[in-house]
Amino acid sequence: MTEATPLDPEDRKIITLARSARARNGVPEGAAVRDETGRTYVAGTVALDSLRLSALQTAVAMAVASGATSLEAAAVVTEAERAADADRAAVRDLGGPETPVLVAGLDGVLRTTVPAGDA
Repeated sequence: MTEATPLDPEDRKIITLARSARARNGVPEGAAVRDETGRTYVAGTVALDSLRLSALQTAVAMAVASGATSLEAAAVVTEAERAADADRAAVRDLGGPETPVLVAGLDGVLRTTVPAGDA
């Protein structure tokens, strides 16, 4: 998917939420996931001496802790060109291999969308 392809409004929403989390918390990445009921969970990178989680891992953990049983979509705002393997694995664990992972730049522009199961 490219920026020329229209984004679903719900997907645009999770990119916007992810971008806001990154900016608000001054962290390297922001992420948001949407569960099977449409609820969203937003997080930033966690970088403590004793605990390190990417923004997407944190958002998935928040969804699980809140009782989500599946994911419809995930988004990460990052400088990286693609979602890390560990991030896609976390999304895949809860949402399955076909769950779309949207990767946007720091400007919020969608770079790519890949199923969580893709390498």
